[in-house]
Amino acid sequence: MLLAALLLFAPTSHAQTAEQDPSKIDLAKLIECKTYDVAGYYDFAMWLAGPDSATAMRQLGLTEMPSSNRFLQEFKLSAPVTVFGRQTNEIVFTSSGLLAVLDEPDPHPLAKSLGVTATIDRPNKFLGDKEVSSSKEQHGYAYPPLPMRISLRVFTVDNLPGKTLAGCSYSIG
Repeated sequence: MLLAALLLFAPTSHAQTAEQDPSKIDLAKLIECKTYDVAGYYDFAMWLAGPDSATAMRQLGLTEMPSSNRFLQEFKLSAPVTVFGRQTNEIVFTSSGLLAVLDEPDPHPLAKSLGVTATIDRPNKFLGDKEVSSSKEQHGYAYPPLPMRISLRVFTVDNLPGKTLAGCSYSIG
């Protein structure tokens, strides 16, 4: 569903190397904006949403959970992952990235420790973002070169009360 939409916007001229094999992705590094680029994230998303989806989910230990938020695809991990010094066994995919679901009702301490600045900060909603990198790259037949942006995000959502979502956004355009 959400991941399948990524197939429409994925870069097409990315040559895959052994280090970029989507089946070898380190989820913690992907969530923390370490190591991977925009094209690497989209390769991963295409692998996860494509014809090898069942194999990908099994290999990563993912079980999809029902979500009342159409913008988040929720998954339970078979083994916890440590991100930002915290452990979780839940992750979510958005249209542009992968985030950890953390058992933290107050997002402020995590945002502060990561240097993430709030763009929305109300009692019932927090949204913060910090740019990690940006560039313009030529892909396939796209003209002019496409803007690529990687940003670290921290936010809360109504359908996951008492939780803070934190992770990386890999966007094109």
